[in-house]
Amino acid sequence: EVLEGASVTEVARRFKVSRQSVHSWLTRYAAGGGLGGLGDRSSRPHGCPHQMGPATEARIVEIRRAHPAWGADRIGYQLERDGIIPLPGRTSIYRALVRNGLVSPGQRKRRRADYRRWERGRPMELWQMDVVGGFHLADGVELKAVSGIDDNSRFGISAKLVRRATAGPVCEALLAALRRHGVPDQILTDNGKVFTGRFGPAGISAEVLFDRICAENGIRHLLTAPRSPTTTGKVERWHKTMRAEFLTVHDYQHATVAELQAALDAWVDHYNTERPHQALGMRPPIERFQLGAGPGVETVVEPGAVPAMPPAAVVEPSPRVVRLPGVQRWVDQHGLISLGGFRYRVPIVLAGEPVEAVAADHLVRIFHREVLVAEHVQRRKPDTGQQREVRLRQGSRRPRRATDAMAVTRVVDSSGYVSFAGTNYRVGNAWRRRSVEVSIVAGSVQLACDGQIVRMHPIRHDRVKEHGAFATPNGRPRQPYDAPAGAAVKAKPLRGRPAGRALTPTP
Repeated sequence: EVLEGASVTEVARRFKVSRQSVHSWLTRYAAGGGLGGLGDRSSRPHGCPHQMGPATEARIVEIRRAHPAWGADRIGYQLERDGIIPLPGRTSIYRALVRNGLVSPGQRKRRRADYRRWERGRPMELWQMDVVGGFHLADGVELKAVSGIDDNSRFGISAKLVRRATAGPVCEALLAALRRHGVPDQILTDNGKVFTGRFGPAGISAEVLFDRICAENGIRHLLTAPRSPTTTGKVERWHKTMRAEFLTVHDYQHATVAELQAALDAWVDHYNTERPHQALGMRPPIERFQLGAGPGVETVVEPGAVPAMPPAAVVEPSPRVVRLPGVQRWVDQHGLISLGGFRYRVPIVLAGEPVEAVAADHLVRIFHREVLVAEHVQRRKPDTGQQREVRLRQGSRRPRRATDAMAVTRVVDSSGYVSFAGTNYRVGNAWRRRSVEVSIVAGSVQLACDGQIVRMHPIRHDRVKEHGAFATPNGRPRQPYDAPAGAAVKAKPLRGRPAGRALTPTP
């Protein structure tokens, strides 16, 4: 009605819509190819300017797969060391892990209000010691570890493997820790029989070898209350880290105790001197532990050999995108392509266009005419824990259903072409003398037959001529032609002209 001359205000009032909606429909009608461009569209934005970049998210996924025990804080520290700018926040990293199926989202447990967090003021003031099991040799024999940690610096002072956690092996581990690191002021343990005779038979308290060593060295031996493992929470938390980072790799892997002990010593050295600790401001425990080392105390590293901190991050130019071979995909009417069982978004203006998808380095890069138009983190199915690449096959594709849009019918000529808006478009020799439907979908010319897409072409005709083309949905009617009397006429069709176009006479 507006195109016929009616007022926009009057039409909007009668149809009970806003004038802005009418103007929007008019714009989409002119730019989108008539009534086919007036369908409902999603109001979801095509992009988010402040969203994390695909390269950063791919790096987060790579770090998490290489270190399954690392959380958002630890991954953020590693990104900072790698010089990632801008550095994403902890919540952004967590959402990226959830988005890629590497973390199961769940409600966090609230901390109990009666927990009391405490920490001694300096190193070597208090050690926490305990016995932990679960270390297995290749033949299935289980070993136990006499472990100890400094309360202030979280420095591991003992990790001695023993076959049986009796008084003799436990006290030998204690003496070895005292000779190596010095004598602390206090030692905190639970009420195990190897640590105290507090709960002896018939309620009689007795002195055990552990108590005697502490008394002879001037160490005050502290005991936890019965059934209160949170008092020695720091050494228990160290056990959890040991299981997650050491046992997952070395359990059932070594034939002898010496081999397993050597691997454990190497891990403890890495934990003390290189691994950042969240409770210490992402610093290794050795930096704080050396502050309390007295004169003559032998430490794990040589005096003054504090590990140098990583240099400041240097921003380097992004590497050039290397063009690798990919697979061809067609963009559907929603601006999506399918790859490896997942759907990836492409700019909506490329709907109906062929694109090439390249999967490499945990990224999916989408090219259109050798131009990078989209980049996404490569998604994988969570059926197995194997890090295997998605196998992309270039095999023959099935015909897709044609997109609904305003269409006109044209007959394919003997050369496999149809004419639309004064321009020839290739259909193929297999479709000669058959009728096809020509329509405009986004920025492409869609050629379809029996509801199936035959071919897509970029628009090469003058857009002004589209209205005349849609005005003749079945092509121009045939015009009768009368040759001059006595003239021998040899009719010859022009290449690529529609079947209904007049012929050019040749005398």
